[in-house]
Amino acid sequence: MNSKRTPDEAFENLSNYAFAPHYLEDLSGFTGLRLHYLDEGERHARQTFLCLHGQPTWSYLYRKMIPVFSSAGHRVIAPDLFGFGRSDKPVAESDYTFDFHRQSLLRLIEKLDLQNITLVCQDWGGLLGLTIPMSMPERFSRLLVMNTTLAVGKAPTIASGLAFQAWRTFNKLNPDLAISKLVRGSEPYISLEEAKGYDAPFPDQSYKAGVRIFPELVPSRPDAPEAALARAAKQWWANEWTGQSFMAVGMKDLILGAAVMQDLRKTIRNCPTPLEIRQAGHFVQESGKEIALAALQAFAQI
Repeated sequence: MNSKRTPDEAFENLSNYAFAPHYLEDLSGFTGLRLHYLDEGERHARQTFLCLHGQPTWSYLYRKMIPVFSSAGHRVIAPDLFGFGRSDKPVAESDYTFDFHRQSLLRLIEKLDLQNITLVCQDWGGLLGLTIPMSMPERFSRLLVMNTTLAVGKAPTIASGLAFQAWRTFNKLNPDLAISKLVRGSEPYISLEEAKGYDAPFPDQSYKAGVRIFPELVPSRPDAPEAALARAAKQWWANEWTGQSFMAVGMKDLILGAAVMQDLRKTIRNCPTPLEIRQAGHFVQESGKEIALAALQAFAQI
C-alpha cells in the first residue's frame, strides 16, 4: 500500500497542542502503516477516554477536552485515523473503506488492551465508533456522543438529505479542501491560528485521499454491508447497552444537528437530555472544555 507520512516539523508550535506523539507500527492487518495516537494522563487509571475524530479533522480536535479528562485522573487515548493527523496516509482513495477504518480501531483497542472505556465520538468518529462496543462490550462502560449518527442507508438517519448531498458534492468538487476555512466557517469564534492547526497534516493535495473519500463511504442504500452493521449497532444500543451516556449537540450544525441527534438519542438506551451548545456548529469539540466538564459531572467522576 503506497502511503505518505507528514513531516514532523508540520506539527511544531500548534495552538494548545503540546502532546507527545505515540505510534503503533505493528497493527495486525496493517503491515507497513504507522498509526499515531495520543496517550495522556495516568497510564493505569481506572477509566480510559477513547476520543475518535471524524472528517476532515484529527486528534487536534480534542485538544480542549483532553486536559479536562486527564487532570481529573483519567487516561485519554486519541488516535488519528489512517489518512489523517500524524498517521500514515494511503495515497489511493480505493484503499479507504468503512471496514479498513473500523478494523484499525478494533486492533488499536486490542493492542493497547483498553478497558473501562468511555467512548467519545463525533462525526465519523461516531459512524465508526458506535459500531465498535457491540463487538467488545466488556471493554466499554460510558458514552459521550456529539453530532454524529449511525448510517443505516437512508438520508434521514445521516442528516437532512439535501444538506448531506450538498456537502458530498462540495467535497467532491474540492479535492484540495481548505480544511481550516471549513472549520472556521462552522466555528467562527475560534482564532485563525487555532483553525490553521487543522491544515497541519496535509502539506498538499496528495495527502488528502482520506479527506476526499470519506463522504463517499457513507452507505446510501439499506442493503449496503455498512448499513446492516449500523442497524445491528442501533439494536445493540437500544437493547443491550447498560452503561452511562452523555450527549452534547452543536446546535448550528446543518447536517448532524439537533434533529439527527434527537433521533440518535431515542436509539441509545437511557440517554439523558442533551447538553445544547448554542454557539457551536459541527465541530462542537471547539467548545470542548464546557462539554468535558459537564460530562464528568454527569458521570460523577469529579
